[in-house]
Amino acid sequence: MNSEKYCLGCGVKLQDENVLGEGYTTSLEKDYCQRCFRIKNYGEYQVVTKSNDEYLDILKSVGETKDLVLYIADLLNIEEDINKIRDIIPNKMILVLNKRDVLPKSVNDDKLIEYFKDNNIFDKVIVISSEKNYNIDYLLKQIKLYQTTNNVYVVGHTNAGKSTLINKLLKNYSTSDRELTISPLPSTTLNTVEIEINEYLTLIDTPGLVDSGSIVNYISDDEFKRISPKKEIKPKTFQLRKGQSVIVDNFFRIDYVEGEKNSFTFYMSNDLKIRRISSKHDDLKDLQKRTYEMGYDEDICINGLGFVKGVNKGTVDIYLDSKVSTYKRSNLI
Repeated sequence: MNSEKYCLGCGVKLQDENVLGEGYTTSLEKDYCQRCFRIKNYGEYQVVTKSNDEYLDILKSVGETKDLVLYIADLLNIEEDINKIRDIIPNKMILVLNKRDVLPKSVNDDKLIEYFKDNNIFDKVIVISSEKNYNIDYLLKQIKLYQTTNNVYVVGHTNAGKSTLINKLLKNYSTSDRELTISPLPSTTLNTVEIEINEYLTLIDTPGLVDSGSIVNYISDDEFKRISPKKEIKPKTFQLRKGQSVIVDNFFRIDYVEGEKNSFTFYMSNDLKIRRISSKHDDLKDLQKRTYEMGYDEDICINGLGFVKGVNKGTVDIYLDSKVSTYKRSNLI
């Protein structure tokens, strides 16, 4: 039996000897490892931990090719160091801003694109929604325009929607009935997986970079479902004076410590309970405190949850799990 057979779902080498090992299958005749089979058919998920060092090695090998790279980013959770990918991968690169469907329809696509055009870090910036099939035809045209060989690599952080996009491209433009394993949790794709879309395009899916600062790593499956928007977000705006706070479910609180009356808009899942309280209340004050001096028109991004849009200058305290990262940026919207 040929032992050099690889799982069509996650890319690991199939083996039938170690039940607990990566790539285990009950029969080498099968196309999927048991883990992918169970995710695909029963929605079960088995955690596999690979270090980011291993992922970085894979990305460095992508950088040694001359192939086009699609860098997929989640519009609600743009990573702070989005341009750092260029330190590893110098190739032609299209930034694909995914999950457009969860941002309000009133948001202008051109403004989103303009926001990420600084210094021409990326060769092209495109806004899409894999889920709603939005701009997928346009993306394919741009891939044709920029690709240097048949191979096009797909990279990005976990949960940015890489596999969903690839499956959408497969469904729309390929006669294959193949499907990548999709799970909303980290590390579903364990190795590079080649997917031939047609005679001129082969997509190569890479493992998602795991962001240790994302709240996704520290919450239950039920909580994960609540923080993940399933439809267009209805932003919640609060006018805050000094001494007032907003609590976001059981995840974090933001206290308005100093400044003129200010407006804070929360771009987060509609399933989260967001309410205003007096700062005198102690709810969630057992979490780690971090202080931000807000300038005019700045966001505070809560990794994995979304972002809070501020308008005026002021001082805020945020109480949040110490392992979850936050950062400030100029208003995205």
